[in-house]
Amino acid sequence: MKFPYSPAAEQDVVVQAGSTALAGHLVIPDQAEGIVLFAHGSGSSRHSPRNRYVAQVLHETGLATLLFDLLTPAEEEVDLRTRHLRFDIGLLATRLAGATDWVCQSGNTEGLNIGYFGASTGAAAALVAATERPEAIQAIVSRGGRPDLAGAALSRVQAPTLLIVGGRDDSVIPLNQMALEQLQVEKRLVIVPHATHLFEEPGALEQVARLAGQWLHDYLASTARKPGAAPHSATPKI
Repeated sequence: MKFPYSPAAEQDVVVQAGSTALAGHLVIPDQAEGIVLFAHGSGSSRHSPRNRYVAQVLHETGLATLLFDLLTPAEEEVDLRTRHLRFDIGLLATRLAGATDWVCQSGNTEGLNIGYFGASTGAAAALVAATERPEAIQAIVSRGGRPDLAGAALSRVQAPTLLIVGGRDDSVIPLNQMALEQLQVEKRLVIVPHATHLFEEPGALEQVARLAGQWLHDYLASTARKPGAAPHSATPKI
């Protein structure tokens, strides 16, 4: 896919999510029409090479991105030992919803259509946060995510949702299939052949970025699908 692209302005930012200050990295291409907030279960979201690669592809479609840490440095130290906070979906969703409010109120991002890109348990946080800010969120993408951890919130999600899973991620595929059945919006599950959980195989992450870029661009740019369009719930493989 080819899109007109202009050089981006980027800066390190402090995202105020309620009473918590979170470190982030904001990139805004010229004349951006939408912004994508990245959510990862651990605190490494803004440094994740996989997330940064996907973000770069999104910039080429004309979308802004905010990569930020859902956990504070102190919380991340605890999580590295216990692996507990990355599964605290309520906490992560609250942080993401707070970051959404920050984006809506910041002068250089105010008015942009908003989407979420969630990985691992961050995908569940994105789905829950979308139910807390239903009027703000226009689209969601999950990469190797655990959308099943969103629980009862799945049936309340209003934003079109794309689930992407590796074909060799055997334990996560059925969890995504169950989540797909509970979603009541336009939805799609794409299984990337031969890819494992982290999409480390040659070309796998490129497929993820292409799929995410198309989905998010379709819903966040000015040509986004209008409300009321017929839902699509197929489960294709690529």
